[in-house]
Amino acid sequence: MAQGSTPDKHDVQIRRSPKLQAFVLVFGLLGFFITAIVTGLYPSDPSIGFVALFAYFALFGVSGSIALGVIVWLAVDLRSKKRMTVVRMERQSD
Repeated sequence: MAQGSTPDKHDVQIRRSPKLQAFVLVFGLLGFFITAIVTGLYPSDPSIGFVALFAYFALFGVSGSIALGVIVWLAVDLRSKKRMTVVRMERQSD
């Protein structure tokens, strides 16, 4: 950079965005445990067995709870976009 020139200035946007992986993991585990509890509350058919019945219901329980987690993540992400701040950055030479 030449001595007489002014430093570069840029406006940047700063926001805290939520991590999608955390929402998917938490809601997936929550769906897994809720499915296990609800399946265990009722007697299973002896010809099918508890594990097969749980696995069948876990397909829907875990998938549904992950979908709900993504919807919650989208709402939180939209809220974080509304709360972003603009900061002016300028380059400094050493």
